[in-house]
Amino acid sequence: MTDIIQAAAACFPDSYATARADFRLAAQSGSRSYPSNAVGPAGEALSTDVAWIGPKDAQDVLVVLSGVHGVEGYCGSGAQLDLMLACDLDKDQALLLVHAVNPYGFAWDRRVTEEGCDLNRNFVDFDKGIPANPGYEAIAAHLLPKTLAPEALASAEEALAAYRAKVGELAFQVARKSGQYVDPRGMFFGGFGPAAASRTLEAIARDFGLADRRFVTVIDIHTGLGPFGYGEAQSENEPDTASHALAVGMFGPSLTFPALGTSFSVPINGSLQLFWERLRGDGRYVYICLEFGTFDQEASRAAYRLDHWHHAYGDGEPDSEIGRAARLAMRRQFYPEFQEWKEMVLFRTRQIARQALNGMKEVMS
Repeated sequence: MTDIIQAAAACFPDSYATARADFRLAAQSGSRSYPSNAVGPAGEALSTDVAWIGPKDAQDVLVVLSGVHGVEGYCGSGAQLDLMLACDLDKDQALLLVHAVNPYGFAWDRRVTEEGCDLNRNFVDFDKGIPANPGYEAIAAHLLPKTLAPEALASAEEALAAYRAKVGELAFQVARKSGQYVDPRGMFFGGFGPAAASRTLEAIARDFGLADRRFVTVIDIHTGLGPFGYGEAQSENEPDTASHALAVGMFGPSLTFPALGTSFSVPINGSLQLFWERLRGDGRYVYICLEFGTFDQEASRAAYRLDHWHHAYGDGEPDSEIGRAARLAMRRQFYPEFQEWKEMVLFRTRQIARQALNGMKEVMS
């Protein structure tokens, strides 16, 4: 327990710049950078950084992602730094840490990429058409009104409450969160095509030969859903797939499935699970989203609204009064800076990583 307490006090960053520097220092010569075309709030360079730990020819790889939803990278970065020291690998296993998959969002304290894209809605097959979300279009103007004047917000909330009462809570959350492909200024926008960060992930997979390894397990660290500090392991595989069965065997009864209604998350369009499915094929990988709870969803919705309004209708400046308020609201919602929360994150991440590594040994034995 003492090492968890010490690690929780030492591993978590206070900024993207600190997170990147700490990650690269810990990885030493084992790191590789993928520069972003986006820049930080002060015009600074940004990148996604990668560390490979273990034999270069390892056939079974545990991939741990942070910062897919940029501002959630504070949590994922701390967990990755801890895993560099706490993860025990078998002789034919490697650990691949992908730090700040969405560096723009991390640096700006936003969820979205520089294109305004929710990266975990961006992996649809755009050549086959985009998913429809008529529910979102029915409430979009109320989710993000053009003014934050009190009377406008009151009217928007009244309209959302009426829609919620009409369709029910699940349908409301699906309309709001499952992904929309029509409004780049709006919430949960999945994109008009692959985002730059998606192409970076493709390059990383190619450079490290992830399509050709024997088995790959992916832990994608997120925050914002569920009870405070609890790490919910969510599988987004369809229930009748081989990868679903493998995930159940690896992670046991605590594993949840949005498709089966057992998760705090609703089913979403274009998640990263689709990327790994296309790269690996059913039964050759397991992907889970490890979601750490923070605060209630209405607080989350308010933070999203302020952030999106600032960039859609406000000045978009990081250091204006509303810019600072938006960044603070997002950071508070998705990165609770409490020692006990950080300890819970590290304990659960270590547990899930251990289950993944042991599970791969059993799968390949």
